[in-house]
Amino acid sequence: MTSQIEVSDRPAPPSEPGVGPAELARLSELATLVTAAQDAMSDDIVTRLSAALNEGMILLDRLTRNQALMRLLHTLERAECQNLLEALAEALAATSRDLAKGRAADGGLGGWVRLLRDPDTCETLRLVSVLGSHLSRNLQASRAPDSSSS
Repeated sequence: MTSQIEVSDRPAPPSEPGVGPAELARLSELATLVTAAQDAMSDDIVTRLSAALNEGMILLDRLTRNQALMRLLHTLERAECQNLLEALAEALAATSRDLAKGRAADGGLGGWVRLLRDPDTCETLRLVSVLGSHLSRNLQASRAPDSSSS
C-alpha cells in the first residue's frame, strides 16, 4: 500500500500539447532537410555566399553613410514625390513604346512649327522649365553657405 501512495504522490509527467507522432515526423523531416542542405553546400558555395554577404554589408554601410542619399530617400517617402516617380515610370514606359513604333521626326522649319503647336510639347517645356527652376534655386541655396565661409 505504501507503493501505491508513493505512486500517487509523484506528480504526473507534464503532457505537452502538440508533441505527438505527427509533430515528431515533421521535426524529423526538417532535420533531414537541414542535413541535406548542409551536405549540398560545398566549400565553394559557402565561400561565394559569404563573399556576397560581405559585399552586401559593405555596400549597405556605404549607402547609409551617404547623407545626401539618406536625405533623398527621406524626400522620396513624401506622397507627392511618390506620385511624381510613378508618373515618371509610366511616362518612360510609354515613351519607349512610342519611340519603338514611331517614325523619325520630320526635319526642317515646318517640323519645328508642328512640334511647337502641340499642346503636349508646351506642357513638357513647362515641366522642364519648372524642374530646372527649382533645381537651380536649390543648388544656389546649397552653395550659399559655402561661398560665405570662403
